Amino acid sequence: MTQPRTVLVIGGGAAGNAVTILLRRAGIAVDLVEAKDDWNATAGSGITLQGNALRVLRELGVWEQVEQSGYGFGSVGFTTVDGTVLHVHEDLRTGGDDLPATVGMQRPQLQRILIGAVRAAGATVRLGTTADILGQDADGVRVRLSDGTERRYDLVIAADGLGSATRAAIGITDRPEPTGMAIWRVAAPRPAGVTRTDLAYGGPAHIAGYCPTSDTTLYAYAVEAKRDRASIPPGSYADEMRRLTRHYGGFWPEITEHITDPAQVNYTWFDRLLVEGSWHRGRVVLVGDAAHCCPPTLAQGAAMSLEDAWVLARLLTGTDTWDDALFQAYHERRIARVRPVVEASVQIGRWQLDGVRDADVPGLMARTMTMLREIP
Repeated sequence: MTQPRTVLVIGGGAAGNAVTILLRRAGIAVDLVEAKDDWNATAGSGITLQGNALRVLRELGVWEQVEQSGYGFGSVGFTTVDGTVLHVHEDLRTGGDDLPATVGMQRPQLQRILIGAVRAAGATVRLGTTADILGQDADGVRVRLSDGTERRYDLVIAADGLGSATRAAIGITDRPEPTGMAIWRVAAPRPAGVTRTDLAYGGPAHIAGYCPTSDTTLYAYAVEAKRDRASIPPGSYADEMRRLTRHYGGFWPEITEHITDPAQVNYTWFDRLLVEGSWHRGRVVLVGDAAHCCPPTLAQGAAMSLEDAWVLARLLTGTDTWDDALFQAYHERRIARVRPVVEASVQIGRWQLDGVRDADVPGLMARTMTMLREIP
């Protein structure tokens, strides 16, 4: 009997979980290692999943759970600071007409759904574990895990995020760069009238918005120029976010009154990363944030990571030959799609920082979303 191929996936976020599920479905033996003991099952407030992300989640077999857990909608509103709605834009269904344009959901809930699917797929999972590349040749990679285990794999997939240690270990020197903006995020109860994302440009924050994540919850966010994180005590996070959001009208007063617990407020800088050149070295290949990251101004970060996993898995399971040509084909398919998303996401933020008042934000969003309707 032929031995099944073995793959090590480093990182249990969206990309790592997705590629694990798809490879296991094809009968490939997969070990997944995740540095965090809790497998990221409690981190984060909310996430916006557009149709092209939902298309991959359907391929993973978890769409029904996502649909039941999240909140689907089909438009985005643009408002003034006082809450007056200026325009409602109907979102393009980038995943196809049989899926919603957008689903908002609580990020931990999405992670728990993916965790369940990984376990059901039969992958071997090691939490609280990291991996070091010891060496590789044309046929495989030798790896030492932090528990002392050493093993040889046919392939290593680095899904270990923006600060990927694996990316650096294989000699890829690209690093994330701050874009100059930062975001405050919080989960809160959903006012009954919130049935879509609304965005206000201007005011004390560059962007203030919210997204429904279930029948009873939403996540809200305020984007500003980045500050020195060391100058903001974590205990003041709720006060700082309220200071920004209390100036906005519409549903914001009801949302703001629930921003009270600093432990529930997250403050993050926006980063940009796009690894130039191939996304692999030998039999180690990057997916997701390890290869690219963009500000959430287009809400495409998770979608791009999920698409990476889907494309790579399709290529790996469609041939018996895993070589440089296959990994280069993966890069070429993805870079043509990821680059315009990264550039558009950064551009929207740059317009805000530069105070460009006639910027065509809706037009840039529409052009980018139209491209994403195509199958990756």
